[in-house]
Amino acid sequence: MGRKVVLTGMRTTGSLHLGHYVGALKQWKQIQDAGEHECYFLLADVQALTTHADNPTLLSRSVIDVTKDWLAIGLDPTLPNVHFVLQSQVPERYELSALFMMIARYSEVIRNPTLKTELKRQENASMGFIAYPVDQVADIYMVNPYPIEEDDEVLVPVGEDQVPHLEYARDLAERFNNSYGPVFTPCQPLVGEVGRLVGIDGKAKMSKSMGNSIDLSDSAAVVKQKVMSMYTDPNHARVDDPGDSENNPVFMYLRAFDPNQEEVEELADHYRRGGVGDVALKRRLVGVLNDFLEPIRQRRAEYEKADLGSIIFDGSHAARQASIPVIEAVRQYMSLIIP
Repeated sequence: MGRKVVLTGMRTTGSLHLGHYVGALKQWKQIQDAGEHECYFLLADVQALTTHADNPTLLSRSVIDVTKDWLAIGLDPTLPNVHFVLQSQVPERYELSALFMMIARYSEVIRNPTLKTELKRQENASMGFIAYPVDQVADIYMVNPYPIEEDDEVLVPVGEDQVPHLEYARDLAERFNNSYGPVFTPCQPLVGEVGRLVGIDGKAKMSKSMGNSIDLSDSAAVVKQKVMSMYTDPNHARVDDPGDSENNPVFMYLRAFDPNQEEVEELADHYRRGGVGDVALKRRLVGVLNDFLEPIRQRRAEYEKADLGSIIFDGSHAARQASIPVIEAVRQYMSLIIP
């Protein structure tokens, strides 16, 4: 049976919120608990520098905050198949990234849709930012099982809409294999039911920098304050007015977190007809979110005095052990050896 490796991660630019849970962490925990994959969860502190190089103190603090949030939602690095990896502590990854740069082409990197969108917002983007599509390929393949065995898999958890973004990682792996030799198992998407939450202001996605997030570490009082200020349907001015339950953030959150979905849909139907007030809905959501977050808060408190450095060191060491045979093979095939 082939080896199944999962690589996924987050940039360490601040503590995490409910959008991170719905969009990624929920799926990660399901993968971990299934126990079928070697899981490398990446704390992407190097890639955080692409946008936050002027605030290194924030990045250092964020590594700790993100680690606590991961532990709090139930990711468990005491399991033999789970590793928390600090990107900057795997030097083989830097080398692999630099060598992938040698076979990547500017014309194809610059076509990356996410990069194109972000470059419109940044007048003075760093070279690190421009090259990040290639750098992410190195993240994926640094833990590529090597030597290759039949039925090996390198898997990346994504939503259905993100599958095309992995094509470039597959292309680079195949280009290397065809040009030099068989080192990489082209990655595959591990598609799950990945959701998305709008911000509490109803605009775009939830974002801490936009001030429209509910954080995993928020207290019960803070959650109440944020929910009661949430945007709803501006046309639902009175209780008896018909309301929009589909584009209403309160209903979006209820559908994501309320355990009684049958009641939520009954409320939605009633709201569309008129007769349900926004305040009542928000009070329900306050209770639902605090019920969901309370065990997360408790677990986070348990880790306040934990030796997080050891957890990160052990996970990074595991990634290094996996990456050494990969980079040695790459050097050999690219003739980067003493003659």
